[in-house]
Amino acid sequence: MRPDTARLDVVGMGCNAGLNGLTSVAGWSRANPGELAVMVCVEACSAAYVFDGTMRTSVVNSLFGDGAAAVALVSGEQAGDVPPGPAVLRFASRIIPEAIGAMRYDWDDDHGKFSFFLDRDIPYVVGAHAEEVVRRLLAGTGLRISDIDHWIVHSGGKKVIDAVMVNLGLTRYDVRHTIDVLRDYGNLSSGSFLFSYERLIESGVVGPGDHGVFMTMGPGSTIETALVRY
Repeated sequence: MRPDTARLDVVGMGCNAGLNGLTSVAGWSRANPGELAVMVCVEACSAAYVFDGTMRTSVVNSLFGDGAAAVALVSGEQAGDVPPGPAVLRFASRIIPEAIGAMRYDWDDDHGKFSFFLDRDIPYVVGAHAEEVVRRLLAGTGLRISDIDHWIVHSGGKKVIDAVMVNLGLTRYDVRHTIDVLRDYGNLSSGSFLFSYERLIESGVVGPGDHGVFMTMGPGSTIETALVRY
């Protein structure tokens, strides 16, 4: 990288860090038209594995995986000179303060490291607020949930995916890439949605003018969303 590269280090937001990072990178891109912006998500979730024989850590260890993904953004007239990609239109967030402890790191004295805690009710917490944040994301756009052509949902686990599907009225086809990434790699934390996005692009089913929604959920508890147009 050039020595005058501007950097932003987003750490500690867990599975939400990808869309939090994209929000900041998109803002920088708009303020610096024609300049290349790159967001990189790197996760080594296995470094936090704890083997204590409990069901809680067994679930966490079997759910999370390691991975890295990156996406490039450019704004302004020069954007027409780069390979085609979706335009990022807007973002919306939903903080769920009553579930602040549902996803967190606890210090484990026996193992001398942090251990990830995942509440069994988190799928229902996320599902109960999914429609609310998506409707706010689409407010004023003239779009309805049924108008969204492509859904990229964080691979947070089977129950989380099922809860989002039920509350948004989605089909398994809508979240097929999310399911496939969870099956093949596990929950890759911040980079999961970019793995699903890559599979969507490679599928060749995206058409000009299609709208898509990115959705992630993580500690806070928080749901992050983005609206894009292809």
